[in-house]
Amino acid sequence: MQKRIIWSFLALLLSFSTKAQQQVPEDGKLIQFSGLLVTDDGKGLAPVPYATIFLPDKKRGTYSDYRGFFSIVVEKGDRVRFTYMGLETRTITIPDTLTQARYSVVQFLPQDTITLPETVIFAWPSKQHFKIEFLKMDVTPELQKRAAENIANDYLAQARKNDDIVAYSGKEGANYYLRQQTREFTYMGQVPPMNIFSPLAWAQFFNDWKDGKFKKQ
Repeated sequence: MQKRIIWSFLALLLSFSTKAQQQVPEDGKLIQFSGLLVTDDGKGLAPVPYATIFLPDKKRGTYSDYRGFFSIVVEKGDRVRFTYMGLETRTITIPDTLTQARYSVVQFLPQDTITLPETVIFAWPSKQHFKIEFLKMDVTPELQKRAAENIANDYLAQARKNDDIVAYSGKEGANYYLRQQTREFTYMGQVPPMNIFSPLAWAQFFNDWKDGKFKKQ
């Protein structure tokens, strides 16, 4: 059964790789990188949907679809990081010896098992007891200082530029992918509307102009 699934994945990957060959010119620099993300769900190999495929050196990336397939344009020598909540992160490097404008992989992401320390939860007899103890809780100056540093604008700005910033979770990736798919399906076979040709947009513009919303403050 597992061999049949693997061959099905490889056949799907080959079909997508053939289509991707026409998307990137063979100029020796750009590579159409595509592949499948799979994991072991206890019953055999299964696709990893909506995983994050990220290029840490280029600060860009993409997401796998619900079948675990992805495709992105890279360059030779680029590092590609695969992340998914609950699975181990994997990083590969695009070979710099490629002679074709396409490169495909089947990437396996093993389960990420984390053993947490034991936590004992005691319930308060009532909300009133909880309120009394919560108000009596003493927060040391050291913890207050650390909390203030964690939400400081400078720290948050640095975190956004950090290569090791936490990637999107599977749920966030799925939401982003579904929004993109909805936009494509809504205007399938049509040119997306442009506000410059919309009478309603022009009417709103003239109304705002008359109301003085474009005057300098």
